[in-house]
Amino acid sequence: MTAYHGVRLPKYAVKALAWAPIGAVRSIGNAVRWAAAEEGNWHLRQAAASRGDADTWLKLDARRQRQSVWRWWVLAAATAGTGTGVIVLAAGPSWWSAVAGAVVVPWLATRGRPADRPLTDRVTEGTRYRKLTAELVRRALTSLQMAAINSAVAKDPKAITFPVDIHRDGPGHLAVVDLPYGVEAAEVVARRGRLASAMRLPLDQVWPEPAPGHTGRLALWVGYEPASQMKQPAWPLLSSTARVDVFKPFPFATTPRLDTVAVDLMFRNFLFGGQPGSGKTFALRDLVLAAALDPRTEIRGYELKGVGDFAVLEPVMAEYGNGFDDDTLARCFGFIEWLYEECRRRSKRIEHYARLGKAPENKVTPELASLKGSGLHPLVAWFDELQELMTSKYGKDAGELLEKVIKLGRALGVIILIGTQIPDKDSLPTGITRNVNSRFCLSVADQTANDMILGTSAYKQGLRATVFQPVIEAGWGILRGFGSKASAVRSFYVDTTAAARIVTRAVALRQTAGTLPVPDEQTRQVAPVADVLGDLAQVWPGDEKSAWNETLCGLLAELRPDVYGGWEAAQLTTALKPHPLIKVGDVGRRIDGKSVTRRGIKHTDLLAAIAERDRKRSAD
Repeated sequence: MTAYHGVRLPKYAVKALAWAPIGAVRSIGNAVRWAAAEEGNWHLRQAAASRGDADTWLKLDARRQRQSVWRWWVLAAATAGTGTGVIVLAAGPSWWSAVAGAVVVPWLATRGRPADRPLTDRVTEGTRYRKLTAELVRRALTSLQMAAINSAVAKDPKAITFPVDIHRDGPGHLAVVDLPYGVEAAEVVARRGRLASAMRLPLDQVWPEPAPGHTGRLALWVGYEPASQMKQPAWPLLSSTARVDVFKPFPFATTPRLDTVAVDLMFRNFLFGGQPGSGKTFALRDLVLAAALDPRTEIRGYELKGVGDFAVLEPVMAEYGNGFDDDTLARCFGFIEWLYEECRRRSKRIEHYARLGKAPENKVTPELASLKGSGLHPLVAWFDELQELMTSKYGKDAGELLEKVIKLGRALGVIILIGTQIPDKDSLPTGITRNVNSRFCLSVADQTANDMILGTSAYKQGLRATVFQPVIEAGWGILRGFGSKASAVRSFYVDTTAAARIVTRAVALRQTAGTLPVPDEQTRQVAPVADVLGDLAQVWPGDEKSAWNETLCGLLAELRPDVYGGWEAAQLTTALKPHPLIKVGDVGRRIDGKSVTRRGIKHTDLLAAIAERDRKRSAD
């Protein structure tokens, strides 16, 4: 550093000589203003003058004059002393003047320099860690503009205490703080940005969270450097020898301290939520990649965003849908219907093996999952951007069925993974959010979205994913459902190239185990998508103005037995729900002289619904 500044001394000298005269003028002006005492109560005198209060103005000015008298004497003495000093320097050896000039000129230059231009050049150095101390923490907490903290500290400087000494904790230091009485740690967590500002540190270097013990205890962890500059270790599952057992935990994320956080899949249902750019899709994909490394696991899912983030996994998936068009949404709804039937089938298999003593607690065991032909292998069903389905015409029925699958499937080896960016009651039914037991909330915009993902009152408890910034802190979120308390973690980032390497290993494992899906082979019986309105118009009985549902079901079954075979009146009613113009009501007929009333529809309603549908299609 000495050499750095040494070669720049001529540059510094030129700057000093240029700015010193300006500094001298400013110093003289400041001294005169101080001696005149004009600024001391200037605002009060102006206020009195504005009110026309001459008496108050005169009193204030008299006080100013009294202050000014002794200040002028001080200034006069200082001026005389300065003049004497100049005379002595002029009469003395030349080196006296040189030393005085070397001191005075730089000092005057610092007084005269522009505010944004320092006299010396700045040296760029590596990041310096500022040690966390009790005084630094107290000062930061009292800078949060929280009246309860500031008033308590004003009365008692020891109102903020440290039950545990500040100590090193991983790549940083941890301070456990007991806040003043009546102040909750959650209130400080909500002011994370102000706390970082008070400590003069980047936001992602300061990590406050509620600590165990009581609601007024805060755990403040401060890293040696910002989390964005701390290199996250590679995902352990990228190792060429890594395998996964869905019954056992596997690495999923890291904490700000870079500790690895493990999760498991079996007996769990996951809900991932976050606004665009939060890293939700890639975090969800991590779980699907992990499931692929267990060759017993069957994987099916739908990506309703349509960009193909999960396409890399297609070789190991028994079913994959991508898009948000009506055909894809219909297949996704059919998949949920199939999941419900699969749960019913598996429940009978569990009952069978429980009677044989092979299913303790009537749950799938690792042995049953590995037993070929048991039909109880792990089944991972994932849905990304589920809000697209829930806000479609299939939404109501899909939500009700998916809630049942979540409730039933947990013990049956059916694992549901859901990702959504619009967590409200319309896009994500409350029956689903209430019943999932594992939650990961990435960056969200408000308290409502936060609590929809993490559960009621999570925000008040200090679990606030609103503190994370989308894109900048992609992958960061609050993980809940693992361990005694929720915590901030960052999911491992796995790009598509690395994901492809994992899929290659997963394919090899499944080929060896004989569980690799065969391309182009239908592995699930999917009912063909049919045009119910068009088919009804085609089979409508003659010139009848109205018809019974059961009559129409019979005619539909004759037209397309593969689609409508076995349909009953209630099923037709359900199929017509997405078309509000068709009112299913009572239709009367006279049979053998008796009046018979059954549920049916009117031909005019059917034609109106078809016309409305065609109008919307032409508009699109």
